[in-house]
Amino acid sequence: QVQLVESGGGLVQAGGSLRLSCEASGRAFSTYAMGWFRQAPGKEREFVAGIKWSGSSTSYAGSVKRRFTISRDNAKNTVYLQMNSLLPEDTAVYYCAADRLQGRSYVSTIRDEYNYWGQGTQVTVSS
Repeated sequence: QVQLVESGGGLVQAGGSLRLSCEASGRAFSTYAMGWFRQAPGKEREFVAGIKWSGSSTSYAGSVKRRFTISRDNAKNTVYLQMNSLLPEDTAVYYCAADRLQGRSYVSTIRDEYNYWGQGTQVTVSS
């Protein structure tokens, strides 16, 4: 059983920054890709960013590219999402997720390919 615990959400003004963290436990964290997804009220949960198990490759949604940065520290079993230049449309619940496939050779952007999820952390950006 894998447990993912997110932290770092909050209320910030447009143009500000936040850093989300997700600590994992329960399996070999360093051999699985990790992703961040978000869900705004009335919308589907969408891919935000992902990072390969080794940290050597990342992927971003177009709407966050060049503003958000995903990283991981395998020694701490933690993945991060640094969010800069935040916009009101970034307001959502952000979820950390773990890939279902060990050692995947690429970063998946497909929600169904992640089988463990955190409880979510609220990010609210005021205009």
